[in-house]
Amino acid sequence: MASLLERASTNSRVQLAATAIASGAVVAGAILGYQRLQREERIHKLKSSIPSLANDNEALRKLDSFGGASKADKEDLRNEILARRAQAGDYDDELILEQLARNRVFLTPEGLDKLRGAFVIVVGCGGVGSHCTAALARSGVSRIRLIDFDQVTLSSLNRHAVATLADVGIPKVQCLQRRLLAISPWVHFDLRQEKFWDQAADRLLAPWKETGRKPDFIVDAIDNIDTKVALLKYCHDHELPVISAMGAGCKSDPTRIIVGDIGTSTEDGLSRSTRRRLKLLGVTKGIPTVYSTEKTAEGKAELLPLPEDEFQKGQVGDLGVLPDFRVRILPVLGTMPAVFGYTVANHIILAITGYPHDYLPAKGREKMYEGLLASVQGGEEKALRYQTGGDASISVGLKTPITTGDIAFLAEEIYKGRSAITGLTTRLILTRWRKPTHSIMVRIGEGSNEQKSSNLKLTDLVLMTKEEGARHDKLILRGDQQPENVYDLTVVAKVEAALKEIALYEKYR
Repeated sequence: MASLLERASTNSRVQLAATAIASGAVVAGAILGYQRLQREERIHKLKSSIPSLANDNEALRKLDSFGGASKADKEDLRNEILARRAQAGDYDDELILEQLARNRVFLTPEGLDKLRGAFVIVVGCGGVGSHCTAALARSGVSRIRLIDFDQVTLSSLNRHAVATLADVGIPKVQCLQRRLLAISPWVHFDLRQEKFWDQAADRLLAPWKETGRKPDFIVDAIDNIDTKVALLKYCHDHELPVISAMGAGCKSDPTRIIVGDIGTSTEDGLSRSTRRRLKLLGVTKGIPTVYSTEKTAEGKAELLPLPEDEFQKGQVGDLGVLPDFRVRILPVLGTMPAVFGYTVANHIILAITGYPHDYLPAKGREKMYEGLLASVQGGEEKALRYQTGGDASISVGLKTPITTGDIAFLAEEIYKGRSAITGLTTRLILTRWRKPTHSIMVRIGEGSNEQKSSNLKLTDLVLMTKEEGARHDKLILRGDQQPENVYDLTVVAKVEAALKEIALYEKYR
């Protein structure tokens, strides 16, 4: 070994190689050192250019109206001054790129440019919405509109992304802006401290005022069912990209959180109610949704009754998953809204930048829905012919007030894709449960302007197999039997319970 080292030390080629390596290391170190000094100098200039706050009352006055920071919190004031300058373009872009360097490498420079130019609206700035917003701001999204009417409370602190004790009592939208400006001062925030509602949708979801850019994505982080449905329906009808976060309450397993189509979401009250209402409005697919597949089990958290004294504090109905239902306290493990929020943000980042991504496909049940709709139409025509003594001409042009969304709601949400009679899943049809006691036809107009329609309601229909339907038609719809005489009392009770559940939702059609 020693002789090998001696020969290497006397070999001129080895000496030259060692010299080259050493020289390269020195040069690389010098370059890196110079670059580091440049960065430090830029940062030093940036920080030293922020004016002193010691006696600047005018700065304090303006900052109070801008972000609401207290005079005692000078760090917040400095952050807001820096944000004003950064948003005005007085900020070294190289520092921004350095802060976003890991994203830039992952998404490519082109992808990061798309993200930096994006405009995202976050509706709901609680646990899920705050973590989503924080992730978007940290990742480079430069225009964010925040919509929320609520304020930070002590109970918010177990799940909010950035709120501190000092933020309790201030609006959630203001809290997010206040804290995130200290991280990404170049981000432009548009704060809307109000509750989203359908009549204000055109204004709240409008393009960014200065550029006219439409939102690249809208985040639904709402926990109120009526507002949630209104937002998703508006986005669906106006072809605005939206992603919806479902319930994080009572969930504890982060490995069960997935991104899937609205038609596949399951296992929580908010998801189920949203999906059902949307299907009745004709929205059966096409909305990416973050939800949990975790099932409830013994020993796991459940909804808790709201104490009576809470009802004396004001209107609490908005907290309910379903309208007109008694409000309950929703147990929330603080980590779960964060996982939901970051999953939403992750999907948005990938979608905007064009990075390859997939989520679970919809159930692909469209053909089944079409077949069920045809069975309803055929059943109504047959019933009308039976009522009129077999006159086939009377059923020509008969329309039924049932849509594909109604069919999807009944088949998937109420009957779970199974016959209500035997639980079988093949050759399914929808048919009337009871024999109509009056004419099913509604006539409007005369002659060529006449419109003929059936008076069918969703609460008239039950799902069964084709064979069961033929027997049901013979004994009940064209016979003189009642369901109670034909079926087991357990089956009758199950169907009647399903019809009552349908009635609860039918008013939203």
